[in-house]
Formats: sequence, C-alpha cells, structure tokens
Amino acid sequence: MATKITAAQVKALRDKSGAGMMAAKKALVAADGDVDKAMKSLREKGVKTAAKKSGRVAAEGLADIAIKGNTAAIVEVNAETDFVAGNKDFRALVQEIADAIAANQPADMDAANATKMADGQTIADAIINATATIGEKISFRRFAVLTKSDNDNFGSYQHMGGKIAALTVLAGGNEEVARNIAMHVAAINPRYTASEDVPADVMSAEKAKLVEEAKKEGKPEKIVEKIVTGRLNKFLAEICLNDQEYVKDSDQTVGQYAKTNGGKVTKFVRYEVGQGIEKANKDFAAEIQAELNK
Repeated sequence: MATKITAAQVKALRDKSGAGMMAAKKALVAADGDVDKAMKSLREKGVKTAAKKSGRVAAEGLADIAIKGNTAAIVEVNAETDFVAGNKDFRALVQEIADAIAANQPADMDAANATKMADGQTIADAIINATATIGEKISFRRFAVLTKSDNDNFGSYQHMGGKIAALTVLAGGNEEVARNIAMHVAAINPRYTASEDVPADVMSAEKAKLVEEAKKEGKPEKIVEKIVTGRLNKFLAEICLNDQEYVKDSDQTVGQYAKTNGGKVTKFVRYEVGQGIEKANKDFAAEIQAELNK
C-alpha cells in the first residue's frame, strides 16, 4: 500500500528544497514519504538540470546589497531572461544570498558557494535548486564584502530595480551623503576612488598615448610635456571618483562634496548586471515549442 503523502509534508519539503509543489509531491511519493530520500532525489534532478543548462548564457538578473552592522555585501546573480529577473522568488533568492555573504564574509567564490543561507542550504545548492525550479540557467556571478568602523557610513543605491547597484564607504559624514555618492557612482561609473589608486601601468599607457597624440597634432616638443600633464589631469578627473564633478552639483567634485559634509570616500563597488557577458540571441518560444513536441 502506497504511503499517504500529506500537504504538510509537501510544504515542508518545498520549504527545505525550493522545489515546486508537484516536484516535491512526486519526490515524496517515490521515496515513500522519506524526506531525506526525497531531498536527495530532488538534488540529483537539480544537478542534472543545471548541467544541461550550463552552456547557456545568463546575462540578465539582479545586483543586490545587504548591510549588517559594520559589514556590507554586494552580489550579482544572473538569469537568462528579464522575466525571471523580475520574479519575486528570484528576487528573494538574490537577497538571501546577499544576506548570507554579509553575515559570513567568505574570502572567495569557492567559500561563498559553500556558505550556508538562513534555511540551512548552501548557496551552491540554492542556485542548483533555482535552476531546476525556474527552468533557466541561474548563476551566482560575483560578490564583494566591504567593512567599516563605527564612525564610518555605508551608502547603498540600486538603479532600475537592481540592474545597477553601488555601495560606498564614507569615513565620517553621514548616511545621506554616503547614499548620494553611491547614486553618483551608479550614474557615472568611476573606475578608481582617488588618483593614487590608479595603477602605474594604466598611467604610463595613458601618458604614452597622449604624448603620441600631441606629436601627431604637431605640437612643439618643448610644450608637449605641459600639454600631456594637463590632459592626464583631465583623464584622472574622468575616471577617479573623488575628482569627478558631483552629479548633483557640477560646481564641486565628489571629494569636495564629501569633505564639506565632514566625510571622505574610502571605498566603492559598482555592479552592472551582465557587464562583460556576451549576450546570446535566443528564441525561447521556439525552445518551449520544441520541448512540447518531444
């Protein structure tokens, strides 16, 4: 006689695994109500599903931020389509991942994937389960952890519902100023915090390029150095956060805005979803029809 599966058992397995209702029920029936066996079955199915979708390009998704005391985390989790990125379950997953990263401060992606979330499953398992449940490739792409002292302030800002996320650390100042600077970071996309943070090879390559440009313009040799110095300063003002014109007040730089309000920007991170990923043109309607025709 088949073991009777109750609604409570199905709900418990769904909560534990993240699987859909019918998938959870089928797994429990096949396991004669043994939750551990059902979990193992769902995981094996999830791994197989994730493996099948591993070659797909996931360039949509969300970036999210979690702040816990003096620690903040910023993460990017990808999906294949905007439709899934707007799904409430996907959004909840991204926030849970950000919360887990902020709470555990892993050192690298391997440690991050092994990090346990609030429900006890690792981030890696949650990604596999999400891929199996949602039906698209889901991937945890990157994260950063920033820390501060009690006298510092975090600023966080998310644009377009999480398509761009920016996190700043302001020594001194206040949260409003830190958030305003995070908004600037999201909008203008600086590469470095201050000019002294620009690597020497980047500076030398830019200088060589500017020298060549000045010579091609026929500038006299004796003034090339002066011209290049001026253009290098302009280059730094374009790529360094503290030297950029503050987006809300072009009469002052971001550094001046922070200083006027008793602060100094020490760190920032900006994530733009899908940046650097080559997107593939896929006909999902045709894929679905092909699955139905099998």
